[in-house]
Amino acid sequence: MVRKPLTDEQIEAGRRLGGELRRTRGERSLDDVARAAAISPETLRKIEAGRLPSPAFGTVVALAAALGISVDALAQEYSRSVPA
Repeated sequence: MVRKPLTDEQIEAGRRLGGELRRTRGERSLDDVARAAAISPETLRKIEAGRLPSPAFGTVVALAAALGISVDALAQEYSRSVPA
């Protein structure tokens, strides 16, 4: 099965998600948050920079837990520009 390319709206939503994660991380180091979420620092770097605009659901859940925020809040940020 071939994965369809992401739409411009999905790419923008991924950038906003990454920005929200970066803002929420605040002064915590990228390595600290990545370790707490059990992902690589490079993966977190890509998500925050918008270069990985559609991270796996489990990754988003782990990051939300590591940052002490709700998955619902992240979902709302992601879905602001993705058409229903």
